[in-house]
Amino acid sequence: MKTSSYPHLLAPLDLGFTTLRNRVIMGSMHTGLEDRFYHYGKLAAFYRERARGGVGLIVTGGISPNRSGWLLPFGGTLNFKGDVVNHRRVTRAVHEEGGKILMQILHAGRYGYQPLVVSASDKKSPISPFKPRALSEAGIEQTIRDYARCAKLAREAGYDGVEVMGSEGYLLNQFLCARTNLRTDQWGGSIENRMRLSVEIVKRIRAEVGNDFIIMYRHSLLDLVEGGNTWDEVVAVAKALQQAGVSILNTGYGWHEARVPTIVTSVPRGAFASLAGRLRLEVTIPVVASNRINMPAEAEGILQRGEADMISMARPFLADSHFVLKAAEGRSDEINTCIGCNQACLDHTFSNKRASCLVNPRACHETELVYASAAKPRRVAVVGAGPAGLSAATVAAECGHDVTLFEASDSVGGQFKIAMQIPGKEEFAETIRYFGRKLELTGVNVQLNTRVTREQLLAGGFDDVIVATGIKVRKPPIEGIEHPKVLSYLDVLRDHKPVGKRVAIIGAGGIGFDMGEFLLHDPRHPLPLALDVWAKEWGVGMKVETPGGLVAAAQPEPVRQLYLLQRKTSRPGAGLGKTSGWVHRAVLARNGVVMMAGVQYDRIDDQGLHITVGGEQRLLAVDNVVICAGQDSLAELMPSEEEAKALPVRFHKIGGAALAAELDAKRAIKEGAELATRL
Repeated sequence: MKTSSYPHLLAPLDLGFTTLRNRVIMGSMHTGLEDRFYHYGKLAAFYRERARGGVGLIVTGGISPNRSGWLLPFGGTLNFKGDVVNHRRVTRAVHEEGGKILMQILHAGRYGYQPLVVSASDKKSPISPFKPRALSEAGIEQTIRDYARCAKLAREAGYDGVEVMGSEGYLLNQFLCARTNLRTDQWGGSIENRMRLSVEIVKRIRAEVGNDFIIMYRHSLLDLVEGGNTWDEVVAVAKALQQAGVSILNTGYGWHEARVPTIVTSVPRGAFASLAGRLRLEVTIPVVASNRINMPAEAEGILQRGEADMISMARPFLADSHFVLKAAEGRSDEINTCIGCNQACLDHTFSNKRASCLVNPRACHETELVYASAAKPRRVAVVGAGPAGLSAATVAAECGHDVTLFEASDSVGGQFKIAMQIPGKEEFAETIRYFGRKLELTGVNVQLNTRVTREQLLAGGFDDVIVATGIKVRKPPIEGIEHPKVLSYLDVLRDHKPVGKRVAIIGAGGIGFDMGEFLLHDPRHPLPLALDVWAKEWGVGMKVETPGGLVAAAQPEPVRQLYLLQRKTSRPGAGLGKTSGWVHRAVLARNGVVMMAGVQYDRIDDQGLHITVGGEQRLLAVDNVVICAGQDSLAELMPSEEEAKALPVRFHKIGGAALAAELDAKRAIKEGAELATRL
């Protein structure tokens, strides 16, 4: 392997009793495969693929040490010998590819979605319907024993170590912080008492597993909730954990109930690496930087600056299992970059679905979605180079088909070219870069500036035509819809038509919220936002001098007055992503956007937009009305069912051309890949 580009990232790490082949950790992600024994073959295939891709150390999704620690009813556990057999399938797969793997021990505490939940105190979590029972002294002792037994069984199952999950607001974090630890006994009160559970668990694990077994502890450096810890307390806990026997300190940021984003795309890359660097000065064991590090250049820079000894990246290994191998071989331009959207990973996890990845639908489906060489290669035309067409074209070519991609515009990307202009969605440009390179590597014949007809396709000698032509903007039947002050979202984002200072946005779905954030962006702050600008906006004190690192957020100075309207009576933005929708709603609310539901649109004229809400007529005296009220499929190339029967060519439609109700890149890319494997 070439190591010249990223010498720090690709350098081995000697832990004394074992050596990691590089400084890259695949961080823990709950995939949904951990929770059922019959999915462990798929889980093994998932981790095997990442180990083959060169990652130095893998951490599994959370495995509970006992039933009260379940995230979900009957979740993944390792608390009796019968569980060991399934886990050996995972460790064997990783070891056969030269990798090392830790099992994360995660006790959900009051975050569990099941009635057996326990915590430091009986204070209910805002994200679980179940009120926890406060652990008794005997219950605490049993929990310590359960952790130790779980770690011992992990060793028997072939794991190279365990990660003890102590951040993100789970049980150990709940004991560590005054927010949730209201106890007055030896397990509560001072930080020395509040850290006692974590320290005792590490000591007991070390006693059970010996000195030649990795214990990594994921430590919360920035809680981002009221009643969280200060920096002095964070450091005190870290030093105690080192003394107790921890081999590596991983880092975490923000509780799941925090109202500050930590992993969505709008968070600056490597935002929290400096905190890991500060902690590194306080301890002598390796410290790991994490969160919003998604390309090797950022990772290398963090290590080079001495801000960490290792880099943890979780979602980037959903996006590209061969991330490390590509970096090592000088092929970083081929990396399928994680865009931090959460749509197929965390949104799935928190909806009790199997995780995957918007930009890589094979993630967690390695045994089902197989890009194998076609027995009989076909000539394939793909029309439209948006997400669906790019996916179909590149996967079909990878499977050995002869593919021609037709695109009416002068570049590939489709709706992603629109999305990448939205504040917080700049990473979408990386997906366009990836697919552009993939087209080159797979040999797809790309025809830009070409608006092809059905007749041309039929005369082209193709066996299959994949129609991925996307959508056309729908004009709602409103009196005055042709008024000059009316713009579509494409007029604004694609054609860059000027927009006034007072704007009504019709449509409060994902596109409407995107438009709101676009129109609110202050041009004085270039995108992506600098860390100091982002921190002030969200009220983050990076010095962690206050509990949880929270400070007063800067008062916004909105550049426009916006009205976000919808016909539906439901809450605006109700259909946004489960783990990121609240971020978009918070941005608009903080900037004074007036959101209305149950709106009847009466007319648009020189005065503005006339509406009726709750039986009351109102005039919104706006400069512009921007239409974000849906779209229709653009699929004129598709023959009718009767016509198709007589044609020698098979026609297919995917993405927006197949279903335009709500633009969905996750579905589009998945449909493209699945269709390509079936040709």
